[in-house]
Amino acid sequence: MSLRLCLLACLVAAACATKDELKPSNWLTVTELENVPSLNDITFERLENMPLQKGAKLMEKLYHISSIKQDLTPNFVPSASNIPVWIVKSNGDRMEAKLNNYVEKATAQPGFGEDEVTIVMTGLPQNTPTTQKAIRKLEQAYRQRYNVQNQQKNSRQQNNKDNEPTSSEETSEEWKSAKTTAGNLIIIDLGSTFTSFKRYALLDVAGTGAMIGHTLVDLTNKGVPREIIHLVGQGIAAHVAGAAGQEFTLHTGNKLRRITGLDPSKMIGKAREQLVGLSRGNADFVDAIHTSSLAMGTPMRCGDVDFYPNGVSQAVPGAQNVIEAAVRATRYFAETVRPGGERNFPAVVANSLKQYKEKNGYGQRAYMGINANYDLQGDYILEVNEKSPFGKRASAEKQNNYHHSHPRN
Repeated sequence: MSLRLCLLACLVAAACATKDELKPSNWLTVTELENVPSLNDITFERLENMPLQKGAKLMEKLYHISSIKQDLTPNFVPSASNIPVWIVKSNGDRMEAKLNNYVEKATAQPGFGEDEVTIVMTGLPQNTPTTQKAIRKLEQAYRQRYNVQNQQKNSRQQNNKDNEPTSSEETSEEWKSAKTTAGNLIIIDLGSTFTSFKRYALLDVAGTGAMIGHTLVDLTNKGVPREIIHLVGQGIAAHVAGAAGQEFTLHTGNKLRRITGLDPSKMIGKAREQLVGLSRGNADFVDAIHTSSLAMGTPMRCGDVDFYPNGVSQAVPGAQNVIEAAVRATRYFAETVRPGGERNFPAVVANSLKQYKEKNGYGQRAYMGINANYDLQGDYILEVNEKSPFGKRASAEKQNNYHHSHPRN
């Protein structure tokens, strides 16, 4: 037999062996495979009522089986006329719109686009108290950030139920003396279109992102500078934000200023031979906060800088289920948006929580959240509190390699 035939035979044998090793039955028992529910049988409520470890294991199984079989084609793209959008005015009032008309309504507001424009995309339906609270906290935080002077003036007379302090980070006195920051907030409620878990799992990230990207092009065509746009995506919407950034660049030749991913999710439905999802390069600066890396979220790097509170794990301290773990990233980010909390989450470059605790990480300290420096790169580890306020605020542990750099691969 010739050398070429020998090599070919070896390659075929290796390929067959690899294929056999990837069979789900080789790493899951028949019973476990039979017990994996179909997408139609999974609901967000069921995941929220499921113990953390059980829910995390279920999400891992779904992800790995779908990755190997590659038979779940993303086919859900919500209609632009069915995606609710909320334009939050400077006085805190909400103006309702849809994805297909929010640009026109927003740019018609006096002064819109003269200061920072933050566009938040929800990635989960707000039909449970946990998910509702996370987005409510983020909206309240931006209201304070963008309307500090009025908040300071009316803080003692504030009786609106939506703005009542419900956790200790909101009772802090620091924000009452904070400097004002002008800006505009838009909430694209993509999560409301996930009327079933199956829709969430089979979301066409590329198609949905392209649709939203076109609205961002329209926004800049109406005079809003791209340099002041900050796109924030929650869960699966983090990947949609990345795709929207790509679409914006494709049509304009320029990049958005910043995209932030709040616990970027695993993508269960993936198109073959197509790379989609949040990644560095989608904007001038991309940062991500991972709070359920081994559950609904992905442990994969998604940005120029990736923050891992409590390291790569199923959940962060205090989270009781996979839904709560996933939205903790939203809660953490909201805490930093609120004036006075910008430096609540100091972090250090490290490869694991163990390395961080043993002080064997690398010494450059940084702040997770709204004040993340645009020149940051690498994987950052930090510890968090179980309850609000979640940020430890104290300086991150000084590492033995304080003066050493940690280049990212």
